[in-house]
Amino acid sequence: MTNIKRAIGLIGACSLIASCGFSLGEENTWDVTQPIETGVTVEATGSIKVVPDAVQFNFSVFAINSTSSGALERATGLASQAREALGESDIDKDDIATQSVSIYPEYSYSQDGKQNLIGFRATQSFAVTLRDTASAGEVVDAVVASVGTDLSIDTLAPILIDSKDAAEQARESAIKLAKKKAEDYADLLGVDLGNVISVREFSTSGATPQSWLRADLAVGESSKTVVDLGTQEVSVTVEARWAFVSGN
Repeated sequence: MTNIKRAIGLIGACSLIASCGFSLGEENTWDVTQPIETGVTVEATGSIKVVPDAVQFNFSVFAINSTSSGALERATGLASQAREALGESDIDKDDIATQSVSIYPEYSYSQDGKQNLIGFRATQSFAVTLRDTASAGEVVDAVVASVGTDLSIDTLAPILIDSKDAAEQARESAIKLAKKKAEDYADLLGVDLGNVISVREFSTSGATPQSWLRADLAVGESSKTVVDLGTQEVSVTVEARWAFVSGN
């Protein structure tokens, strides 16, 4: 009687496995067969052009002296002059950041390849965000006039700080374009477009801005720096999948 019960139990277990779509392989692995949902996956990019709302101004001051301490002292003084010019231009301290401070020896080389120490170069680099784009050129001129020839401009480029609204518009455009593509496929295949199965956003990016710097040669004792903002493109790319349903 016990053997009969065991046999019945084994048959019932095998029936349950078969009804659930499982199969027991030779290596005791389970194979699960799942239904494949018909549909279409499309990709689309929405883009919006906007005017940058700030200017990134990166510059460095440098000094050369026979000693490292002398070079650093001179560079520190020039950095203070630059900060003072930025302060007089109403630039918030939170928008001024020191990027690096460095000191290294400088050498000259004779024709026979001999190396001679000629002094030390000290450099301090700054990254400044100019939020008032209309006066960005004036700020640059003020810093250059304050520091003089011991300054180099590393970057002066329009940037977009607040891209939220532009990204939302680009995302909306991308979704509309993706849905239109999916509808086109459904029409070509003679089926109806069903529900959205999944949506994935790849990226939001800004394009390279237009040329940014020119000299304004209007009437005056000296030319003025003008930052041309141009436009930047904010884009959002999405990948979306829609299900297909049979038409009536």
